[in-house]
Amino acid sequence: MAISFLTGLIVHIIPVLDIKDGLVVRARLGDRRSYKPIETPLSPTADMADVAAGLRSLYPFPGFYIADLDAIERRRERLADQLEPLLSNLDIWLDSGFNEHDDIETALATDRLWPVLGSESQQDSSVLATFHKSPRLILSLDFRGDQFLGPPSILENADRWPSRIIVMTLGRIGANSGPDFERLAEIKRRAGDRMVIAAGGVRGVHDLERLQALGISAALVATSLHSGALTPDMIASLMKS
Repeated sequence: MAISFLTGLIVHIIPVLDIKDGLVVRARLGDRRSYKPIETPLSPTADMADVAAGLRSLYPFPGFYIADLDAIERRRERLADQLEPLLSNLDIWLDSGFNEHDDIETALATDRLWPVLGSESQQDSSVLATFHKSPRLILSLDFRGDQFLGPPSILENADRWPSRIIVMTLGRIGANSGPDFERLAEIKRRAGDRMVIAAGGVRGVHDLERLQALGISAALVATSLHSGALTPDMIASLMKS
């Protein structure tokens, strides 16, 4: 398996699938209770396989970020059967509320699965301390407004950050307000040569160009793909830069 689908490109778009009650939902402002099944011109249904296929009709994305919202909120067991077909030919970054050592070990043993350790799901920093050197572990630093969600030690101790860090600003998701550039710049400064990935608020090409100027490696994107703000030609140009 390749180490990453982020190798060799300047700016990367990673499409997002937010899953609730087994369906892809339209995420907005991080208010998960209000999320409804997605309606998109890219897919006839909100089924995960259909929406993934629709997104790949825009560009042959080699991987997806999947947020298993029910598992994150401890409402049911993690996705399993739905992921298997995607894992056959795609890399999946999965945030599924991981907070146990055994769960991370299992995820790391699954080919093409990249576990995302969301700070909001952690009771302490012990799981991160154990696995932070794993090349396939991804840390998501989760924020709601100015509040960091999770144990403060995770944010404070940059030495324990893994090689890939998502900066997740929940209030920017689907809000058409742009990424949190100031916070991203600060995390990038502290992250050194690690890859920093923006999550929340990307409206189009200009936001991606500004992220690139900050040294941000990639962005998790949903709304601007479904709305057509990012066209196939734009995506191809960015992904092949």
